[in-house]
Amino acid sequence: MTLDAVLARIDDTLPQALDRLMDLMRIPSISTDPAFKADCARAADWLVEDLKSLGFDASARPTPGHPMVVAHGGSGGNHLLFYGHYDVQPVDPLSLWHHDPFDPQIEDTPKGTVLRGRGASDDKGQLMTFIEACRAWKAVHGALPGKLTIFLEGEEESGSPSLIPFLKANAAELKAEVALICDTGLFDSRTPAITTMLRGLLGEEITIRAASRDLHSGMYGGLAQNPIQILTRILAGLHNADGRVMVPGFYDGVTELPDTLRAQWQNLAFDHARFLGDVGLSVPAGEQDRTPLEKIWSRPTAEMNGIWGGYTGDGFKTVLPGEAHAKVSFRLVGSQDPVILRESFRAWVRDQLPADCSVTFKEHGTSPASAMQINHPAFEAARAALTDEWGLSAAYTGAGGSIPVAGYFKTYLGMDAILLGFAKDDDQIHSPNEKYDISSFHKGIRSWARILARLQ
Repeated sequence: MTLDAVLARIDDTLPQALDRLMDLMRIPSISTDPAFKADCARAADWLVEDLKSLGFDASARPTPGHPMVVAHGGSGGNHLLFYGHYDVQPVDPLSLWHHDPFDPQIEDTPKGTVLRGRGASDDKGQLMTFIEACRAWKAVHGALPGKLTIFLEGEEESGSPSLIPFLKANAAELKAEVALICDTGLFDSRTPAITTMLRGLLGEEITIRAASRDLHSGMYGGLAQNPIQILTRILAGLHNADGRVMVPGFYDGVTELPDTLRAQWQNLAFDHARFLGDVGLSVPAGEQDRTPLEKIWSRPTAEMNGIWGGYTGDGFKTVLPGEAHAKVSFRLVGSQDPVILRESFRAWVRDQLPADCSVTFKEHGTSPASAMQINHPAFEAARAALTDEWGLSAAYTGAGGSIPVAGYFKTYLGMDAILLGFAKDDDQIHSPNEKYDISSFHKGIRSWARILARLQ
């Protein structure tokens, strides 16, 4: 079989594929830090040249921030768009790394051989699985597997400020039958997964002000309003005793899981005790009438991410602060509207303020939830290919986090996205000593070859 020849080629050339990945990882493409602007451009150029070597018509497109890499190649069959991002997170604190984060190393661990360094899993290792599959296909067949567009972003880790304008300006060029996104992971260490639901995100910063200055708590305590007390009282009322969010209209647009998907999730036998135990917890929080997987994949949340005010330094200062602050985030599902929810939350806070206190808000971005239409035949084709490679039935899963680009592809390009990847929960993405299992990289390349064989 021709696929067998491609898979054999992938097996035989794995060392060279790892060398290429490590070359890319040596480029410190930290998008959020202006000091690394030239390095982001260098990473984009590296990818352009690599894609050109495979026969793609590739270029680095300028944006107000970091370049977008766009490449077109192949012909015939379904038109597929592959998305990944070449930028990486900062490496702080550097002292916790075992070695230079941009000097990738292959290490043997009790759980297997890994590639360690910044970007190994998020997302350079993942995006290179697709490119390496194309490389093997081209070597065996002399041509790319069908009509492909590759779209690589350089600002994913810094909020993607250029993404929507770029999609709008280049919609006709980028639109395809379906998008492929490799920025997710396995369900567990052995079970492949296709993510079909992504929660949206809404961030708010609150500042409550009372007195015109910090006050002496002996002179004013008990008479003057304390903004920390006001803020904590309001935030304590964000949930009721059953874990339900109390902001009016919060659950508008929240839908129930289809029975078939609920049954599949139950069959995954998710071990929530181990999941919580890994971080030193044991008792599930949140909505008490929901299963653990529902809570982290398909239910909305309201979380306090930070709170501060008054004196927090060493020693003690008996101060009654003039203002208090908090950061709150909401994970959204279904058709919850982040703009409407923001206004509802702000009104809910204002309604609880004492008469002589004030509140201001600072918004920290919004993105709606995304739900893929898995009745598209490409989804079942991809699921079958993953099952063939991993030997376990691939699962349709949700994701607690947000990958806004999937929703943007739907909104601005009118196409669904198949989100699949080969990361593991212990890859330490965004943290010191990030790693990617060599088996994830190897089987990831083989998985894409199988998927492309079914979709071309």
